[in-house]
Parts: sequence; structure tokens; C-alpha cells
Amino acid sequence: MSSPRNQIVELVEHGAIPAEKIGEALRVANVAPDGKTWRTFIDALLLWLGGLALGFSGVFFIAYNWNDLGRFLKFGLVEVCIVLVIVAYWKLGGEAVAGKVSLFLATIFLGVLLALYGQTYQTGADPWQLFFTWALLMLPWALIGRFPLLWIVWVVLINLAIVLYHQTFRSVFWVMFSSDSGMLWMVFGFNTAALIAWELLAETWRWLSERWAIRLLAVASGVSITWLVMHAIFIHEGDKALSGLVWLTWLGALYVFYGRLRPDMFMLAGGCLSGIVVAVAFLSKHLLKEFSSGSFLLLAFLVIAMGTGAAVWLKQVHREWQS
Repeated sequence: MSSPRNQIVELVEHGAIPAEKIGEALRVANVAPDGKTWRTFIDALLLWLGGLALGFSGVFFIAYNWNDLGRFLKFGLVEVCIVLVIVAYWKLGGEAVAGKVSLFLATIFLGVLLALYGQTYQTGADPWQLFFTWALLMLPWALIGRFPLLWIVWVVLINLAIVLYHQTFRSVFWVMFSSDSGMLWMVFGFNTAALIAWELLAETWRWLSERWAIRLLAVASGVSITWLVMHAIFIHEGDKALSGLVWLTWLGALYVFYGRLRPDMFMLAGGCLSGIVVAVAFLSKHLLKEFSSGSFLLLAFLVIAMGTGAAVWLKQVHREWQS
């Protein structure tokens, strides 16, 4: 399970690779990037930055000249941009970086078109409908593109729609999740379901196996459940039992899956951070009632101790993975 870099580190620690040969060993194992790798990275980075600059320049141009541009000219500019980037994607192909940038820009311009329509005709729709419609209309592009970034954009749009929907109606169908923490429960449920579905589908569709995307979903799930527990500790203590039980279940599933079945140090570190945050919140609730200097000092020592313990445990787990 160890990476080539970790294998070389082990060989260096055991004296199998002399100090003067470390650089050569890194190059042979393709751990240290060569000139070609750097050129490819810089080329892709500049292409993405150029595409984003082009897309946002179109948005800012319309916003800055809003009063000078006619209604149909605004729509025409955005629609022409969508057509051009779709044609570019069709010509360049979905595997090329330029093709992926083109499809991403098409998604951005689609949102601009929907916002422009709502702003021009003042439809009176709720804000959540903009993001939900955007996610719904971009779904075919995400299915065709087979591009993790588009799916992350789709997940972000659904999260925004959930948050804005709850702020508008304070419930789901006026029955479920009507409490103040209902929004967090919906966000947690959606992101956790998205994380599970992504991990399962990644076994079949290898293009979904990008770890950065999976980790973003895990961060969204972890932040929402951690926030729920803190909300129960400080504000709504009636949810403390349910939030704590779900949080402990989430931590246990995180350890079993990413500690045993599919090792991932980032996930375990995130679980440790969530545990430290919840522990500090619980202790501060009971120790800082009088805001004395001794309580703050004790809390600081506890944070240091928990952080040190987490680091030692993560290092031990990492050694077990390598053995």
C-alpha cells in the first residue's frame, strides 16, 4: 500500500540508498518531476487560468455595461459564448484539458444566462430555484463530460439550493426538518449520500477516482455533522443525543472504511480534527462558565494534548499501513 516515495524513504532510512544517490533514485522512481512533467503542469495551469479569466471577463463585461447594453444584446452575448465553448468542446474532445475547460466554461455561462433571465424579467422566483435549475440543466453535460470537476460544481449547486430552500420555507414539505438545525441535517445527509455514491461508482468508473473530489465531499460531510454537534452543545441541547450518536457512527464508519478498507490519511486526519473540535466545544461549555484564566489555560493544555495524541496515532497507523 506504500507509495514509491514512501518506499524510497524506507530504503534511505535503512541505509540501502546512499545520500549521494537519493536524487537519482527519486528520478528513477518518477517521484521527482522532470522537465516534461513541469511543462505539462504549467501548460494545464495556464490553460485553466486563461479559461477562467475569459469566462469571468465576459460576466464582468455584461455587469459593467448593464445600462448600456440592450436586453437582446445581453442574451445574445451569453448565448454566443455558450455556443462557442460547446463547439470548442466538440472539436477538442473530452479527454483534452482544453475540452474540459470549454465544458466548464459552458457550465458557468449557463448559470450566467439563468441569472440574466431572472434579473431581466424579474420572474419573482426564489433564489434556490436558480441554483436548482442550474444544476438540473447542467446534469446532461456532467454525464457526457465524465469530468469530476463538473460533478463537484453540481454538488455545490445542490448544496446552495438546499440552504436557500430551507431559509425560504424553514422545512421540507413544511413537515420535515423544521428546526433551526434542519438545514445542517439536510446538507449532511446529501453530502454523505454523495460521498457514498461516489466511492461506490468509482469502483466501476475510474474517472471518478480522483481523490481530491472525494476528499472535498468528505470535508463537506464532516463539517456539517461537526457543526450539528456543536449546535447541539451550545444552542439546542435537545438534539445532543441524536447528533452525538450520528457523529459517533460517522466517525466509526470513517475509521473502518478509510483506516482499514481503503487507507486514506487525509480522511483519518479530518476525523481527528472533528473529534478535537467537538471535545473542545464540550469542555469549553462546562469549563468556561466563569471565563477564568485557569479554565482557558487548562483548555489550551487539553488542545495541545489532543493534537499531540492525534499526531502520534496517525503516525502509528501510517506505519501499520507500510508494514
